[in-house]
Amino acid sequence: MTISIITATYNSAATVRDTLASIAAQDYPHIEHLIVDGVSKDNTLDIVKEFPHVAKVESSKDKGIYDAMNKGVRLVTGEVVGILNSDDLYQHNSVLSKVMKAFEDPEVDLVYGDLQYVQQHDISKVVRSWKAGTYTPNSFYWGWMPPHPSFFVRKRVYDQLGLFSLDLRTAADYEIILRFMLKAGLKAAYVPEYLVRMRMGGASNATLKHRINANKEDRKAWDMNGLKPYFFTLWCKPLRKINQFLIR
Repeated sequence: MTISIITATYNSAATVRDTLASIAAQDYPHIEHLIVDGVSKDNTLDIVKEFPHVAKVESSKDKGIYDAMNKGVRLVTGEVVGILNSDDLYQHNSVLSKVMKAFEDPEVDLVYGDLQYVQQHDISKVVRSWKAGTYTPNSFYWGWMPPHPSFFVRKRVYDQLGLFSLDLRTAADYEIILRFMLKAGLKAAYVPEYLVRMRMGGASNATLKHRINANKEDRKAWDMNGLKPYFFTLWCKPLRKINQFLIR
């Protein structure tokens, strides 16, 4: 069974080499790695050429990162799809082997694990640790969400239930996870270990204004799926992150 990994890039020369190297080092034998580039103006694509494991490179203008992800999903040929962006890298060389072991259960459509945030310029220094924990359908109502970079999906799920919504600027990953897990009720398996290291960053939590805008997008994600959160659900979501700074 092949796993396809999509990496969206745009002027990613400063970080993409770590991402590429972490995928090249994986011990799982059947990996298809796609680069979806937004016509980078730096040497991102030159760095990509240094890694012969990359199966496909698509470089064209897009409407943002979620559009790039959608392009990648349309291009993949593997049975399982993962998304590892150009700021991220896998925690160790057996991540994809462990993920694909979970997919050996034919009833499992989704697999997720834990994530660590690291410093932008020193990926050995952990800033936050996101332990997703096991899932129940009630989890989302208490602000739960698995880390999207450690979220893997069978390709047939995208084919049946659709791609990332371009109507959302920051919450399209949250919306698609709600759609797959809560609305569709697909079976998920949890790999209880850190699978991804992600460099710190992201606008949605940078200021109170950004957090309020993110909260509005999160609510829209529920509305788009005909789901009704509790009155406190969308404020529980950012509050759950406090504990991530206490775990190292």
